[in-house]
Amino acid sequence: MSVLAGGGSQAELSVRYVHALMNTFGAPKRVFVRGEGVHLWDADGNRYLDLLAGLAVNALGHAHPQVLGAISAQLSTLGHVSNFFATPTQIALAERLAGFTTVNDPGREARVFFTNSGTEANEAGFKISRMTGRTKLIAMDGSFHGRSLGALALTSNPKYREPFEPLPGVVEFVPYGDAEALAAALDETVAAVILEPIQGENGVVEPPSGFLARARGLTASVGALLWVDEVQTGIGRCGAWLASSDSGITADIVTFAKGLGNGFPVGACVATGAAASLLGPGSHGTTFGGNPVAAAAGLAVLNIIERDGLLERVTAAGERLASRIMALGHPQVTAVRGRGLLRGVVLADPIAAAVADAALDAGFVINAPRPNVLRLAPPLVISDADLDRFVAALPGLLDGAST
Repeated sequence: MSVLAGGGSQAELSVRYVHALMNTFGAPKRVFVRGEGVHLWDADGNRYLDLLAGLAVNALGHAHPQVLGAISAQLSTLGHVSNFFATPTQIALAERLAGFTTVNDPGREARVFFTNSGTEANEAGFKISRMTGRTKLIAMDGSFHGRSLGALALTSNPKYREPFEPLPGVVEFVPYGDAEALAAALDETVAAVILEPIQGENGVVEPPSGFLARARGLTASVGALLWVDEVQTGIGRCGAWLASSDSGITADIVTFAKGLGNGFPVGACVATGAAASLLGPGSHGTTFGGNPVAAAAGLAVLNIIERDGLLERVTAAGERLASRIMALGHPQVTAVRGRGLLRGVVLADPIAAAVADAALDAGFVINAPRPNVLRLAPPLVISDADLDRFVAALPGLLDGAST
């Protein structure tokens, strides 16, 4: 329990929360006070296996000693300067992200704008698209790109959009993965097409094989930008630095966040080719984006993932997890979607929320992005033994929610 925050039981802290915070998330299901590795502890001392990693954020688990060491060392050296100045950590992290983004076209120019979140990174991408001189954007049905007004304009869910309409820009939505629908919507008035390699908030949905490559060709044919949102899928979550890289494409805009800082707020918008020069002095800005501490956290995360071979580990662990869930043969489980350690367990009935609640009571943190889908996005460092504990418990959780 934080000395600065004061003590209290779960019930007491929940009451304080309701009176102190805006009701944007509803009442908290738990009040967590400590995390270590792949585990969390609530205010009453109960331990949980974290299979959500703060929505794919805590890539290396909680309180990773080397990430903490990098943050502490940088903070004790230089914590913040304005972006009128540069720092070595900022430059080094930008170089790493630029390299990941152009892995399929190593000679292509790439430049980075740092932010504090994925939503902010997508807002930067929105402004880059405007600098093309075109205003129309194409996004995908089932998309989620954030909740600020620009990012929300690119998000398809009417429940999120309708209270804030009219939203910025002219945005047309097409069916995710439908290359023919995308081709029909594209013309020389389109500034950019934005898509996710896997739609996490839509229930961990992948497009058909070849869709990203087709989207790259279609956008290039009309001079539109291809913008890939890797906020949830990137930084090793799906077994590669970018989930889109295995398609062979190089996008014009790629956005990152979530796992990049292991819980320390950091995001990035990377633009390549001609798009890399569309924003100039005064066209965009940030106070905290790319600060030396955030950049040190990001560099530490990348170095540890690389050093420990976690990309290969994530691929193997994800395939093993999916196969073991399917091997249960439970009538509620119809499929396991996704790649690496971003997985959606598809259920026969719309009981996912009840299963997630039962899982929390049993000491597992998961969530239900759709009524019939459970999302698993554990820390990339999770062991097979910990994953097996959840798999062993899953039939009972499903049976309890089905009755």
